[in-house]
Amino acid sequence: RKMDSSAVAVAAPLLEAGGKEMRHLGRTAHNMSSSSLRKKSDTSLVRKVPCAALRGFLSTLQEVLFGTKLFVLFPAVLLAVVARYMRFGQVWLFVLSLIGLIPLAERLSFLTEQIAFYTGPTVGGLLNATFGNVTEVIIALFALREGKITVVKCSLLGSILSNLLLVLGTSLFFGGLANLGVEQPYDRKQADVSTGLLILGVLCQSMPLMLRYAVSAGEHAVNSDDSGLVLSRACSVLMILAYGAYLYFQLKTHRQLFEPQEVEDDGDDLVSEDEAVLGFTSAMVWLAVMTVITALLSEYVVSTIEAASESWELSVSFISIILIPIVGNAAEHAGAIIFAFKNKLDITLGVSLGSATQISMFVVPLSVLVAWVMGVPMDLDFNLLETGSLFLAILVTSFTLQDGSSHYLKGLLLLLCYAVIGVCFFVLRRRSADGSN
Repeated sequence: RKMDSSAVAVAAPLLEAGGKEMRHLGRTAHNMSSSSLRKKSDTSLVRKVPCAALRGFLSTLQEVLFGTKLFVLFPAVLLAVVARYMRFGQVWLFVLSLIGLIPLAERLSFLTEQIAFYTGPTVGGLLNATFGNVTEVIIALFALREGKITVVKCSLLGSILSNLLLVLGTSLFFGGLANLGVEQPYDRKQADVSTGLLILGVLCQSMPLMLRYAVSAGEHAVNSDDSGLVLSRACSVLMILAYGAYLYFQLKTHRQLFEPQEVEDDGDDLVSEDEAVLGFTSAMVWLAVMTVITALLSEYVVSTIEAASESWELSVSFISIILIPIVGNAAEHAGAIIFAFKNKLDITLGVSLGSATQISMFVVPLSVLVAWVMGVPMDLDFNLLETGSLFLAILVTSFTLQDGSSHYLKGLLLLLCYAVIGVCFFVLRRRSADGSN
């Protein structure tokens, strides 16, 4: 009996730790960040509904629509649809659509995490990684359909720059101020992997650019006029293969490097993430509904971006690189900053670097390959200014994260770098979405 009691005493903490591990398998820092914006729903009124079927539907509806602190922004979705069909003006439609995408992006993260509870850790992690930047993917697809290659390139570039400099910089800055006098530690291994992939991504984007300049200078000759396009498509295939290897590395062989930190309950109304609150079928249906609505608003954004550019006298490049990424990823960014306040920098780095890596190594090459199928000549040549800005942003971020600790000055430097790039694109003269001056 003593041996049995000892075995139970030893096994109990192991089982508890194993339970925590199982609960976190498949969750990414992106999900942990979004969960900071969720809140408990008051179901007291719903429980009084006599009909079980109606009660279940209302409970699910309440969890999906009101289970987030961003629920106050959902009216913008309806107003955007009204503005579209009542012809309120394209600028209003652009603004309302951007605002409406904020809660939709957070809800997509919530729904994919609910599905992950039923699919197992590997499939769940893959699902979370795939849907991490679904808003950017949808906007890119609609822009490609309309032939607006500049919008695609600039919006994806802006998302990478925003994650590396704005999100990470703001998080390190305010996290450092909240923990003034001490350095905030983090695990360098995750940052090293992500920055390595980002360097590979900018290398693949630089090759078509350097090829174009080498040919135009007469230093080299090419077999055909579309050699840059062929090179871009070949590099895109290699980038997706590299991203697949990264997912295998993250979800299988070296999962421990990417495990989110445990987040203590601070006594607020955060929702417990230990079990699913939606059924599998309900989560799938709502994921489809939210994806369709996101696609609708993304189409509105793409179709009205020139009108906003004309009205505000800003270049399409500036709107695509600065405004769209800031608003479109606001929920994710807010969560990253919240965890930096709580001294959970590993989650913050997972959000910013993980999102930047996914866009650079998956969304960008995927856009090139999808454009190939659609007959749109999109390549990886992002022009000199854009590619140079991306390279320098990755370089600055890599140097900032090299010592495994942070303070507010590092965040301030990243923010200043983002401000310099923003001013640079602000002073550019207006350029249309099809790339013409």
